Amino acid sequence: EEQLVESGGGLVQAGASLRLSCAASGFTSDDLTIAWFRQAPGKQREAVSCIGSTDDITIYADFVKGRFTISRDTAKNTVYLQMNSLRTADTAIYYCATGYKCLPEYWKLVVETMKYLGTSDYSSWGQGTQVTVYS
Repeated sequence: EEQLVESGGGLVQAGASLRLSCAASGFTSDDLTIAWFRQAPGKQREAVSCIGSTDDITIYADFVKGRFTISRDTAKNTVYLQMNSLRTADTAIYYCATGYKCLPEYWKLVVETMKYLGTSDYSSWGQGTQVTVYS
């Protein structure tokens, strides 16, 4: 069974760091394109970052650039989202997803499809992990 499992969320003060993990299992490929999304209470889910299957491509939403870093441990089939300098606005449920592309020419489509339609071409999703940042 194909499965993505997120972990690492928690309750932290503004300015702190967290590292989220997305562990993949049951997929035929070990090097998946993985994207992170988040959904704050009462808001639309939004794309945060993605990493390509060959790791040479990483893309970030403007609101996390310079603060978040996406990376992969192939041996563990796990993708990480290192989140530094957290803000109260980062409070959300964070989801990882796979099944689509992580390429600059597709990122805008990913962002806008989720923003305006509430859907995504990423086909497999985890259950989410809660991140709460307090001031």
